[in-house]
Order: sequence, then structure tokens, then C-alpha cells
Amino acid sequence: MRPTATALPILVLLACGPAPAPAPNTSSAPVVPEGDPKAPAAPATPPVAADARAAIGQPAPDFTLVDAEGKPFTLADHRGKLVVLEWFNPGCPFVKYAHGEGPLKGMAATEIAAGVVWVAINSGAPGKQGAGADASREGAKEFGMAHPVLVDDSGAVGHAYGAAKTPHVFLVDTAGVLAYAGAIDNAPIGEVDGGGAYVNHLAAALADVRAGRTVAVPETKAYGCSVKYAKG
Repeated sequence: MRPTATALPILVLLACGPAPAPAPNTSSAPVVPEGDPKAPAAPATPPVAADARAAIGQPAPDFTLVDAEGKPFTLADHRGKLVVLEWFNPGCPFVKYAHGEGPLKGMAATEIAAGVVWVAINSGAPGKQGAGADASREGAKEFGMAHPVLVDDSGAVGHAYGAAKTPHVFLVDTAGVLAYAGAIDNAPIGEVDGGGAYVNHLAAALADVRAGRTVAVPETKAYGCSVKYAKG
């Protein structure tokens, strides 16, 4: 069913303007107020290998990040399960739509109930729109998200995966191989690109993997706000 089109004001589009992306940085210690009881602990090792690069059909780069509640998450710990990585910025209008009335409203909860491991990743640098543990917690609460939001304020994991937009999604199969990367669907803010039929690309990729098929469309162009990486 084709979603209802929603007007996108010019000022909203300006809020999602491009942000320069630096070279990967292996430091990932979140910047938080001293004494904050909910402050994420810094990983003991770099979050991802410096030379890690994601590619369809290749092993997904392993990483360890701490979520907004201070709990560590390591991708390799979930080998044998389907894993969805959702790049996240609670201040981005595209994310607000996707979680408020669009394709992500309830989708993660449904897939988690079916056995999928689903995590959001916030690669915004300190001081940028929607960045940090506090903003991530508030956004997750606002959108009713049950899945964790991992804090990647150095941008190391985001760069390893080539995450360019929020939302930008990646599907890792049970063998730890990257099976899909790109947009959730073909309808930014509810408007199908070029008209025609609505397609949820992520749902289609999940269906293909579950059926033992090669993903028919393994990569699409992501849409949304630029990931707010730190300046070089």
C-alpha cells in the first residue's frame, strides 16, 4: 500500500544539509558530563579495525560500541542471527517521520519478536544535531523504540560501513555477511520516488534472506539527513 504523502517544508530540508565527513577515527570515548550516572563507558579497545570496510557479500566489519544506557554491544556476539543496523539521529526530520508514522513505526519491534537483532547507531559528533547519549535516550523514548541506540561519536563505525544518511540501514545475515545496504524504502517522507508502487527494501531483503535466496536488490541509495560526523 502506498503511504500518504507528507509536505516537507524548505526549512526542514535545510536542517538536513550536507555535513563534511572526515577520515575514520579509531577513538570512540563518548563525551559526557562528569558524574552522569547514565554515561556510557568507553570501550577498552577501538570500536572497529582502522582498515575495516563494509561491502555487500563480504563479512560485515565487527565492532564494539556502548549504547546510550551504558551497555556494550559487539556485533560478533550475534553471529547466527539476522542483524539490522539503523543509522540514527533523533533530530533529523526523516528519522522523525520514519519512526513517527513511516516505515520504522513498529517494524523493529515486529522483527525483534521474530528473532532479529536490531540496533540503532548514532554517529553524530559531540555538539552536532541529535548527537550523544542523552539525545539518543530522549529520541528512543519519544519514538517508543525498544531496541538500543549505540553511541559512535568518533564516527569510526559509521565510516567503516559507509553510513551517509539518517536513516541508513544495513542487514547482516546469519553468517555475518552484509546482505543489504541502503534506504529503508522508496518513499522519503512518505512520497514514493518517481511515483509507482511502494517498496520496503529492507523488508524485501529480510524476506529473501529468510527464504535462502540471494537478495534481489542488495543495495539502494539511502536518503535522509547527512550523518553529522566530526569535521576533519
